Amino acid sequence: MAKIRKKKYQDSNVLNAAIERMRYLYDSFDNVEIGFSGGKDSTVVLNIAIKVAREKNKLPVIANFYDEEAIHPTTIEYVERVKNNPDVKLNWYCLEFKHRNASSNDEPYWYTWDKDKEHLWVRDRPIDSITKHKKFYKGLSFQEFTSLRADKSLGTTVDVTGVRTQESLRRHMAVSRKVNDNYISRYGHFAIAHPIYDWSSQDVWKLVNEWDLDYNKTYDIFNKTELNGKFLTQRVCPPFGEEPLRGLWIYAECFPDLWHKMINRVAGVATAWRYANTELYGVGGIQKPDNLSWKEYLKYIVDTYSGKEKKYVIENVNYYIKLHQTRAKDSIHDIEASPLTGISYRWLCKIAHKGDFKGRQMPDNERAGAMKRLDITQDDAVRIYGNEKYKREYFGN
Repeated sequence: MAKIRKKKYQDSNVLNAAIERMRYLYDSFDNVEIGFSGGKDSTVVLNIAIKVAREKNKLPVIANFYDEEAIHPTTIEYVERVKNNPDVKLNWYCLEFKHRNASSNDEPYWYTWDKDKEHLWVRDRPIDSITKHKKFYKGLSFQEFTSLRADKSLGTTVDVTGVRTQESLRRHMAVSRKVNDNYISRYGHFAIAHPIYDWSSQDVWKLVNEWDLDYNKTYDIFNKTELNGKFLTQRVCPPFGEEPLRGLWIYAECFPDLWHKMINRVAGVATAWRYANTELYGVGGIQKPDNLSWKEYLKYIVDTYSGKEKKYVIENVNYYIKLHQTRAKDSIHDIEASPLTGISYRWLCKIAHKGDFKGRQMPDNERAGAMKRLDITQDDAVRIYGNEKYKREYFGN
């Protein structure tokens, strides 16, 4: 695996760079479509697109909103306002998308606007929303549908998102591995672009203020709670995934009418609301029986799953075990994280406990903590703990 390149700052400010990227997208693709979530990042991307489309006489901007059903009322109000903007043609999709339900091992997925559970929907489906598409079938993720929806007969299409690398190391790694056009991923006639990938949350809110943009007022509600000013934890996204689960209390506290319907929408939500920020859900570490090692406890956790979910957890755990084995000269320690890989059996228990069906858990914090305790750099960790083959690959010898 290649080393992560350090961020390089250039003379151009992030706004000018994003505008130039958007111009390039409009010049290079037959169809430019904005993946609009209603969040602050896609708001900025949409408005930069409007500016560039106006320059190039290509208004209205095409935007696609995938309605995830269990979302804040203030988000719906904002999307309605965007839909009424004459500079935007908004496609409002209400389809049976597959989403993670991290609150239950028995039912690890749920489907938005599930026709079989219409009596449990948390709100009415918008009257003029798109409820059918010739390329959609129940169980697709919206990412999969986005790529399938692109019609090759209409030329090249780029889906433009508000993904920013500041939000996670995983995103930074995905973008930084590419040498050229590192904000574009191409797949034949279809591409995905992230023109604000190098922005900070402060950059986003600065533009909202300077351009006097309309925005999702859910953020104002966030800022009246303990999330005030915590930009990286203020998320407008489906509520039942591994990461959003920790924010279920926001719905209970700030949107009680919606919350009372959410409790019955998917399995395990009421329990997750009470315990999502405790060790029961792998937050702040988990506890094991005293008579078991972490390696032994790992097998116990895996056996709590069944079917394809168990198969996935086993594959995920085995991936990290193999990753450690291909790099380190020492075996995985039961408790202590490896300074080279960050992996221990205790950490493997944590990811098995969470399920991590989206592959978002990475041992980077554990690795960084181990290096800090030992006061060594990444290069030092490779020299001291790496096997000979990995050292040759890493240092290029």
